[in-house]
Amino acid sequence: MTFRKYSNESRRAGDMNKLKEVNALRKGNGLQYLLNSAKMIFHNPISTADMNHKLIALTDYAVDDPVWNERMSTGTFSMKTRELLAKECFMEDIANADNSIVMRSDQMKYAIMAGYFYNRENIKAGLVEMYEYDTMFDDESQAAFELLTAKITNEIRNDEYFTEFGRAFHEDMIKRLLDQAITNPSVYTPHIQVLYDGFEDYLHVAVVDVSRSNIRQNRLEYLKKSLMSRNRSYKYAIYSDYIVMIMSSRYKYFYEELFFDKHHGIFRKNNLFVGVSDHFENLYELREHYEKAVAALKTGINNVPRVFLYRQ
Repeated sequence: MTFRKYSNESRRAGDMNKLKEVNALRKGNGLQYLLNSAKMIFHNPISTADMNHKLIALTDYAVDDPVWNERMSTGTFSMKTRELLAKECFMEDIANADNSIVMRSDQMKYAIMAGYFYNRENIKAGLVEMYEYDTMFDDESQAAFELLTAKITNEIRNDEYFTEFGRAFHEDMIKRLLDQAITNPSVYTPHIQVLYDGFEDYLHVAVVDVSRSNIRQNRLEYLKKSLMSRNRSYKYAIYSDYIVMIMSSRYKYFYEELFFDKHHGIFRKNNLFVGVSDHFENLYELREHYEKAVAALKTGINNVPRVFLYRQ
């Protein structure tokens, strides 16, 4: 698999007709309107899918490509197709790209231009993909395609489905890692990479014990949402009667055990206790560091502080 990125200078050159046409597309007419309009601008088939490869919308286009036709007919990709895409580094290349990329492979009939769109919490909600079918890709088309992905982001930004999907996707990946259920890393590593978004430093995992809270009904879900509203940059899951949080170690007060001090009220008010792991980098080691966080919690839970850091 090879891919290429185009320079900003070449994108600015010339009379960018596609850019002008995409820029003229109106907000508020729905995702399908944007795709149908884009088909007339690019003269190529375009589709959108969520992070689990589930089809969201596509243009009405007859394409003699087995990958395109599989998603069109089944609404998703089989594991065999996902393994092919993984072998060709399809998702990995997209995950590592700044904006969009063009991918070409001897194993795939047509080149594909692809890029992410985001929900209102700036979580990757899905992919836009365009096949090089009737019209060849060039600098202008890639610049216009990136504008299209931005238009799609703007269109779906406040859609509650995509907001909830982004959170649920994070939670599903965290649970898979904690269960050590990922037996084919080549397929899932690009999904796991999404959990690194927004983190620039070492990682820590925290477990929140809610068993002493006075809240009885839907306690875990209610308190998870309360914590999410205060710390949106973390990644959350409910696992084994704990709220699990993945966070960056960049916060300067972390090592002084004042990490949660600015939100101490929610922990005191709801009688919550927190165990925090040592730092790590590889999310495939999440289970190991989760167990350290649980050990820190159980060791310190009868002490006065509410936050306990793992000590070797």
